[in-house]
Amino acid sequence: MISLGGVIGAGLFVGSSAAIKIAGPGVFLVYAACGVQVLLNMRMLGEMAAAQPRRGSFATYIALSLGPWAGFVVRWLYWYCQLFTIGAEAVIGAQLLSQLGAPGPIWVVGLGLMALLTVINLFSVRAYGELETWLASLKIVAIILFIGAGLAYIASSAAGVSGALTTMTDHGGLFPNGFYGAVAAIPIVIFSMFGSEMATIAAAESDDPAANIVKAGRNVALRVVLFYVASIVMIVSIVRWGALTVGTSPFATALDVMGIPWSGAVMSVVVLTAVVSCLNSGIYVSSRMLYELGRSGDGPRILTWTASNKTPMVGVLIACAVGAAATLGQLFVRQDVFTLLASSTGAIGLFIAALTAVAQIKQRRAFEAAGVALPVKVWLFPWLSYAVLAALAGVFVLIAAAPGQGPALLLSVLTLSIVFGALWLRKRMAVGDDGISRPDWGASPVPSAPID
Repeated sequence: MISLGGVIGAGLFVGSSAAIKIAGPGVFLVYAACGVQVLLNMRMLGEMAAAQPRRGSFATYIALSLGPWAGFVVRWLYWYCQLFTIGAEAVIGAQLLSQLGAPGPIWVVGLGLMALLTVINLFSVRAYGELETWLASLKIVAIILFIGAGLAYIASSAAGVSGALTTMTDHGGLFPNGFYGAVAAIPIVIFSMFGSEMATIAAAESDDPAANIVKAGRNVALRVVLFYVASIVMIVSIVRWGALTVGTSPFATALDVMGIPWSGAVMSVVVLTAVVSCLNSGIYVSSRMLYELGRSGDGPRILTWTASNKTPMVGVLIACAVGAAATLGQLFVRQDVFTLLASSTGAIGLFIAALTAVAQIKQRRAFEAAGVALPVKVWLFPWLSYAVLAALAGVFVLIAAAPGQGPALLLSVLTLSIVFGALWLRKRMAVGDDGISRPDWGASPVPSAPID
């Protein structure tokens, strides 16, 4: 539920409008393809976790396979991506609260929301987990009801299924903006699904990390595919894709077309619940990433400081402070800048997925060479693993070739350059003037004891 809470948020309920406008009604096929990638990515993490059970995030398993440098890069990149997610969710949450009558300017409401969730995350993980379970449950129920209402509307209309197909295909076809329109939507779709890896972080604080990572990974990926694809199919079957407005919930527009009373207010509450849930998860995972960075020596040791209840207090405060800054920044940028940042974050998510695939391939070959039996395996190895890696590389090439994607790709490359530059400095700092490596470089990338 924690992982679903991090995946299903404003990216689906609001951001999907941008993906539909860019690609057209056939974007549900893009969501399906990206959902399969999430499923395979989580299976890879499950194989690595079951083979070498550790306490730590998915970055821990990548580092065990590829080395400490990979842990450094993945943790910092993932933390960066989560900060943008926190800012985006907080902005949308503040806008919804203002629409529902919250007093004060939007930026004050946004900071107030951040402060409230900061306090929640400073309590024990049990308090966070219980809140997240309820919030995630509410939005999952809302999605199921939306899908059910959409099916009932289509079935009861005079045109029926043929009318839904007409709505979907008679306004330029499935992909009215062409092949590259579908390609341009991929980073935004990946951004909307960003967070499934939270299953490894939450499971690391349970009694049986390896088994729970495998179970959560499978269940989360399947539900992501189901909820995302089914929801988008309902939307583009009911609403003409050109009638949608970027930045406005397409769910609310579809409910208006269906004639459901109070649909606007109901959808505002649902989206607000989803936003708070996703924001809550973002703070949680950001603080744990900072804790791991401090624990592995890839960040200041102060990041390992915990409160009396073992909550990574410094990590929570830093994540919330930087997230608040991101919130203020995104409140004063144009929508096209927001789309640019979302696309850039999605591209970085693809890079992290590629590193995961490389780590799984390397570890699998090492264990097979040693004759070690693996309790969990990626199917059809090595062909499926190589196919995933090739597909990710192909997506990068297509994004680079797609018109209008240059700025997002450039921002992604700039971010990667900064992180790899920091890695180079980290290695230089880990080696003394005598050329001998310091003990902390290459130290265990995982905490020796669980945290709350």
